[in-house]
Amino acid sequence: MKLLGWLLLALIGFTQARGKFERPSENERLQALGNRFEESSTLQILLTPDDEFPPIQPPRPSDWLAMHTETGQNFEKYRDSHANQPEETHRTIYLLPIGDYDEESSPSLPDIRAYAAAFFQMEVKLLPAYLPHELEFEPRQNPHSGQRQLLTSSIRTFLKTQLPADAYCLLGITMSDLYPAPSWNFVFGEASLNERVGIYSFARYDPVFWDEPRSKDYRSLILQRSCKVLAHETAHMFGLQHCIYYECVVNGSNGMNETDAEPQHLCPICLRKLHHTIGFDAMKRYEDLARFYRHQKWFEDYDWIQRQLEKIPSEKQPASRDSL
Repeated sequence: MKLLGWLLLALIGFTQARGKFERPSENERLQALGNRFEESSTLQILLTPDDEFPPIQPPRPSDWLAMHTETGQNFEKYRDSHANQPEETHRTIYLLPIGDYDEESSPSLPDIRAYAAAFFQMEVKLLPAYLPHELEFEPRQNPHSGQRQLLTSSIRTFLKTQLPADAYCLLGITMSDLYPAPSWNFVFGEASLNERVGIYSFARYDPVFWDEPRSKDYRSLILQRSCKVLAHETAHMFGLQHCIYYECVVNGSNGMNETDAEPQHLCPICLRKLHHTIGFDAMKRYEDLARFYRHQKWFEDYDWIQRQLEKIPSEKQPASRDSL
């Protein structure tokens, strides 16, 4: 696997504003997608950039693209980057819970595992939780909020010692807040692509964290946020950079409000990238996600998937399909 370095994921900290972001034109978006007619007839249809894929919106003053310069990663650039790819002996995504998962404020770990398996169309295994000592991973009190946090680089060093032999990657998931360096406020996560390990925090997804009231369905909100950020961050483990072309789950985010506004799905460009790397059956992937969304009663996401599947002519669909 090619060495691609490490990434700070969904980075939040002390940054300076960059130049004004210019939205790509329709022609630039089409060029970024590349020649979709190189793909199978079914995938060509699913990659069509129609009204289901709105162009990215102009950033507000505090949004990611207002604070960070992103030049974009088109499909050709991604293909030429020779990003990490699953191999015959390294095709499993492992999830390692670190610390306690309080049922009241944490996402369901079996649901997280099931979502990751559907989204990436790879085997995903949930490992037994690791309960660190209270002094492990260089804990600190955030100088602004007083929140207890763990150092990402310390956790990544530990994760390297836990990497299973058949792992494509090992992802630590925790309810502890994270920081990458003393000068930073916090991060949602961090990954080392060459070392195939990453650590993501779900600490900030409960409305209580932001001193907001919990709604009746707040547990579903916590799971939605956790799944969305897991998809975003794990996509980075496959070499996908932030999307600047369409509204997409791989858009950069400067906070929870921006993440909430992003869709649960990949845009055509990012879908083509992930398909190029993993080689999944795109229809089966959508069907698996539809089952997950139906079970969770995420009706808008389920309806969106159904509209994608309805684009495929009946003669191109399998003779028998499990009921969604």
